[in-house]
Amino acid sequence: MKRICFLLLFLTVSISYAQITLEGVVKDSLNTPLELANVIAIDQESSALKSYGITNAQGQYKLDLGKNGSYKIQISYVGMKTLEDIIATEENNIRKDYTLKPDNVLEGVELVYEMPVAVKGDTLVYNADSFQDGTERKLEDVLENLPGVEINEDGQVEVEGKVVNKIMVNGKDFFDGDTKLATKNIPSKAVDKIQVLRNYSEVGQLRNVTNNQDNVAMNIKLKEGKESFWFGNVTAGGGNAPDDALYLLQPKLFYYSPKYSLNFIGDLNNTGEVALTRRDIRNFGGGFQSPSRSSGTNINLGDNSLDFLTTQSNALEIENKLASGNFSYSPSQALDLSGFLIYNSSRILSNESSFIRYTDPDLGIPDETTDQSSLERSDQGLMKLSASYQPNFNNQLDYDILARVSNDRQDQNVLSSVIGNTQQLQEVTPYSINQNINYYYTLNERNIFAFEAQHLLKNEDPFYRALLANDPNGEDAFDSTAEALGLNTNSPTYDLGQNRRIKSNQLDAKLDYYNILNAKSNINLTLGVILSRQEFNSNIFQFLAGGAQVDPTPTINEGRATNDTEYSFSDLYAGLHYRLKSGKFTITPGFSVHAYGNRNVQFGETFEDNFLRFLPDFETRIQFKKSEALTLRYDMRNQFTDVTRLAEGLVLNNLNSIQFGESALQNALSHNISLFYSSFNLFNYTNVFARAAYSNNIDQIRSLTNFENVIRTSTFFNSNFADENVNVFGRIQRTFGKIRATLNASFNYSKINQFIQSERSLNEAYTQTYTPGLRTNFKIAPNVTFRYRYSVTNNNQGGGETTFVTQAPSIEFDAYIWKAVTFRTNYTYTQQDLGNGDSQSFQNLDAFLTYRKDKDAKWEYEIKATNILDIDAQVRNRANNVSVFTSETFIQPQFVTFRVVYTL
Repeated sequence: MKRICFLLLFLTVSISYAQITLEGVVKDSLNTPLELANVIAIDQESSALKSYGITNAQGQYKLDLGKNGSYKIQISYVGMKTLEDIIATEENNIRKDYTLKPDNVLEGVELVYEMPVAVKGDTLVYNADSFQDGTERKLEDVLENLPGVEINEDGQVEVEGKVVNKIMVNGKDFFDGDTKLATKNIPSKAVDKIQVLRNYSEVGQLRNVTNNQDNVAMNIKLKEGKESFWFGNVTAGGGNAPDDALYLLQPKLFYYSPKYSLNFIGDLNNTGEVALTRRDIRNFGGGFQSPSRSSGTNINLGDNSLDFLTTQSNALEIENKLASGNFSYSPSQALDLSGFLIYNSSRILSNESSFIRYTDPDLGIPDETTDQSSLERSDQGLMKLSASYQPNFNNQLDYDILARVSNDRQDQNVLSSVIGNTQQLQEVTPYSINQNINYYYTLNERNIFAFEAQHLLKNEDPFYRALLANDPNGEDAFDSTAEALGLNTNSPTYDLGQNRRIKSNQLDAKLDYYNILNAKSNINLTLGVILSRQEFNSNIFQFLAGGAQVDPTPTINEGRATNDTEYSFSDLYAGLHYRLKSGKFTITPGFSVHAYGNRNVQFGETFEDNFLRFLPDFETRIQFKKSEALTLRYDMRNQFTDVTRLAEGLVLNNLNSIQFGESALQNALSHNISLFYSSFNLFNYTNVFARAAYSNNIDQIRSLTNFENVIRTSTFFNSNFADENVNVFGRIQRTFGKIRATLNASFNYSKINQFIQSERSLNEAYTQTYTPGLRTNFKIAPNVTFRYRYSVTNNNQGGGETTFVTQAPSIEFDAYIWKAVTFRTNYTYTQQDLGNGDSQSFQNLDAFLTYRKDKDAKWEYEIKATNILDIDAQVRNRANNVSVFTSETFIQPQFVTFRVVYTL
């Protein structure tokens, strides 16, 4: 590792030593500096693009040139005549100013080279070929080379610290803008331009009356010849594994024309390479946004899907099938139709060993060792249809419908050092239908109306069953819990289960009126309503010897083993916001007034709560420069819970976790403050952003938990003690010639009041993470990326304290050899210090070797090796409110596969 660091340092020094700097100022004929003028230098001998730059707010430019050379300097600016100059370099730096003259004729100028990066208003345009060295295969590979663009750990694309909300191809939504599907499947050789659309607004009529600074979209412009023509690739491969043969088939086909587009992405493999994980599909929103998202009201309808033991990135065996299609069709200029269909099926075998230590010795909870094996099956389907009708600029009507269905099952075997061996089965087959209709109408230049409505229908039916051995004549760890549940303790096994059904029906609608007072200010009036209804039914049962089924009567919770609960919620609100632009400031104060009503009926009793609430909010944005801004926000929010926390009957989350609700639960209130700074400087290639957020939660819903051995029983209440959270994240990125340096830093502090065994304790957690990195960006030489992640987590959990220190250096190497062979490899070493003198470590090493005759070859041959060091398991340490976990998750063994790729 030290040798690599020295090599990178040597390369940086060598490059800097071999260059001289050309700098100066670009002005117009009135001696006014021109910001965002394009400056490029072309080597006269090789006719290659040597350097490029963009002027800053003072009109300054800077280019790095070689010594003793001759370069053609070309300077362009919208509305000005392009200027060309010949510069001869020697041994010293050069300073030269340029003056551009107006181009009244606007004659076309033939540019020999395109700018690698150009700024056009709020749009940042990258020329994809300028950031490729031949090793790229997917859009993701190109994006990682772009200055100011990052792909985070969740696979999301970030630009200047902001997550890209939508990706389009030739102006058409790609699977409703899903960034992960786009980055991992669109072939890099089809990409011509990457347009970053800052301050993006879905509705052009609202662009000048709403704050869109956090909205970032990306449009991928295809190369000429990729329109009205099928393109993409098909990958097929196989290999050997210790227990089974490996296979892989991945067709990725795309068709775009001015009138319609078709996309198909398929995946069939048992190598663990998934295009979309179960979590990705579960979070796939289809572009839906609730109309009340900025009203100050948050109502949680709950999520009763399965909590799988593992993710799809760390398991022993993984089989995955994916078939997805996306289309768009424009029968006329006024009407756009689009939609997608996704089917995903996965089969996963996983195994995890854990040691669990409860942090407060006064609780009397024994330490526990568990070994969990799980066979997981998930089949998920999504379908969406959309229509957008815009006969003119003043009218726009949008309609969307998204249907979702899944069939999930998890068979689990858990061996606990405390309660013995347990077999558990969980199943759920939920479905949901989400509809959205929006209408935008511009009456005249001063009056705009916007109506948004969304309806959600959701049905969930989780089933749980557990089988645990019992000695009728002896004492078992589960006996006291079984007696509390009212189970028959004379049976040789505890065979119990629960059926649940949760039906949700919600309407969310609002009407906005915008009055434009003048060019710098407008008023926004809002009328909105949220109507929600949930029904929850459940029952606990026990199977006895011989197959007889009985319904137990618990000795706790007033004997309530069933649920039959109806919960209705309403929010009628009105909002007022004033938006003012004054110089560098954009100020948006406002408030909303809410009339809340909630009602739940269960066990013959009715609980109602109706009240009014005033919720203020405020936003100020300071635009220092076109690419530098600071935003301050404050808002107050009301958080309402779902029916499962209100239902007073017993609920089996699993054998170790039993809960019952509280009908009198009320809302939680939070104060939220955030500060965001961003600066993107193309003059010196520096990208800086920082985000800080603080929240103070009042009347937060917390659990009252009691333990019997390691089995917890919980109910809920509104806490009188405020919880707090502080989160700070920052990134600075700077390019020095062919070296790009990045430093990410984050800090998180949380304070939670918890109540266990009738005792209150304060849980405080501090986590700080620092990730410096260096990345080379050579056009023809091999490239190296070095990162080092250092993380410290401190937990104060009432009666105990823990400290975890994680160090994870990693290196990635890619080379394009003989213009035919691509070699890529990555290595990570992770070491975790447990704070008690013990430490654990594991390593990951993968490699990828491909051959194609040239960049335009149709056939490509690949060899891919994963887990080359044949590591058995990955180790992780974590802590929650009451315990500390040390777990070992077993992963797939060493794989080597051979693949053939055919490019259309």
